[in-house]
Amino acid sequence: MRSLFLLFLALFCISSTTVDAFSTPSSAVSPPRQSLMTQSLGFHLKCNTQTSSNTALFGKKEARAAGNERKNKTERVKKTKDDVIEVEGTVLESLPNAMFRCTIDGAPETQEPVLATISGKIRKNFVKILVGDKVTIELSPYDLTRGRITFRKR
Repeated sequence: MRSLFLLFLALFCISSTTVDAFSTPSSAVSPPRQSLMTQSLGFHLKCNTQTSSNTALFGKKEARAAGNERKNKTERVKKTKDDVIEVEGTVLESLPNAMFRCTIDGAPETQEPVLATISGKIRKNFVKILVGDKVTIELSPYDLTRGRITFRKR
């Protein structure tokens, strides 16, 4: 009988706990509550009735604020690749199938133009490349006459 009563008290204590997941964290934590039944009978059953102070939404708002700061940067940050040669060039001629004939800035006049195609991000974002635009070209170390246009200067 006594064990059944203790089981009932434990279930009552567990059911009386509350967790408010959408509240803002507070510095003051309330002390654990004791039910009237445990106070009158003299049992001291420890129940964990403290509310959680950290919520998932609080962390997401901080992450979103950091993301907004990152978007406002004017500097272009890109990953570095080891196996490509990156050069600046000018578009000479527009060819079918998103191909362009480009000259490399600073190269001698005797060097033939580079045949360059559009990279996936430029194609995805519908960036229009016209004749005369300044572009950044990635050249393959295996074939220096072919390249990929990765950026169009404004």
